[in-house]
Amino acid sequence: MTPAPDSLKSKLIATFGVLSVSLLLLRAIVRLTEQALVPITEHMLTPTLVAVYVAWVVFQGYTEGYRGFQLRFCPRVVARAVHLGRNPRLLHVLLAGPFCLTLFHAPPRKLMARYIFLAALITLILVVRQLPQPYLGIIDGGVVLGLVWGVAALWWLHVRYLLGYGSPEPTDLPDPTDGTAGGLERAAA
Repeated sequence: MTPAPDSLKSKLIATFGVLSVSLLLLRAIVRLTEQALVPITEHMLTPTLVAVYVAWVVFQGYTEGYRGFQLRFCPRVVARAVHLGRNPRLLHVLLAGPFCLTLFHAPPRKLMARYIFLAALITLILVVRQLPQPYLGIIDGGVVLGLVWGVAALWWLHVRYLLGYGSPEPTDLPDPTDGTAGGLERAAA
């Protein structure tokens, strides 16, 4: 027996979750693209640095874009967005972006891992920001490609869900039988 298709309301809530995450990624793309283009527009690249730039962009496309976003991040975000649409709670819908990013309503181990990753990412960003051009631009060029790949993969998976091809199953929701809601639910109680 196949499950009934999701309602329009469920699909709209899921789309809101995916859109919230997408806007965060698009903001980073816009901000980083300017820095990524500086070495090119200011003619700062020697032939060796051109090779490094190209190699870095290809490497980041594969590691960040394909492996990080397409295989891991995007399926999780879409799965959580679909779960949110099917099981809407006002607080979760209002905070759809953080919900889809697994920043709350997850098992404690997943939450801890997510926050450690977020702290490490912020630290890395602060360190990289100190680099001079053209090195900052080279790094940002690869990051921009990874982010663009991520947004494209996110919407590809979400559109497939909207067209009825199914969605990944969320694997990072709290077990409803153990009483751990995670994060904001405990704080709000």
